[in-house]
Amino acid sequence: MRPEPKMLEAAGRVARFMETLDDGVLEGVFADHVTIIKNFAPHIFAGDGAVARWAAGFRTHAAGLSDLKHAFGAPQDYAVRGDLAFFTLPTTWTGTSHGAKFFEQGGWAFVFVRQNNRWCIRGYGWAVTATSEE
Repeated sequence: MRPEPKMLEAAGRVARFMETLDDGVLEGVFADHVTIIKNFAPHIFAGDGAVARWAAGFRTHAAGLSDLKHAFGAPQDYAVRGDLAFFTLPTTWTGTSHGAKFFEQGGWAFVFVRQNNRWCIRGYGWAVTATSEE
């Protein structure tokens, strides 16, 4: 089994936000109550305003980044129980950081919830598993 196409589309929209910093691509992606775990402070974004705080934090984190591009691997560990779904998504990022080309490999663990008859991101965690710079 694989995640539903709308779930993969939502993950792609989060990645597109990171590439473009366009808040519009996030419209309707996240559930009402969200928890995001990231590799930049404060690392946990939860509760009221979590998505806005995460987006602002990412903008700060992304200062000095350019040409950011993602590539997803095949989704792993897909499971659905009632109105919750889970999967992991291997991801590769490339771009330039302060003038140096970089490569970052990692994975997202996504939890989706069915809300208003559609799947929304309830939370995700990001983990870097390999990096390199030129």
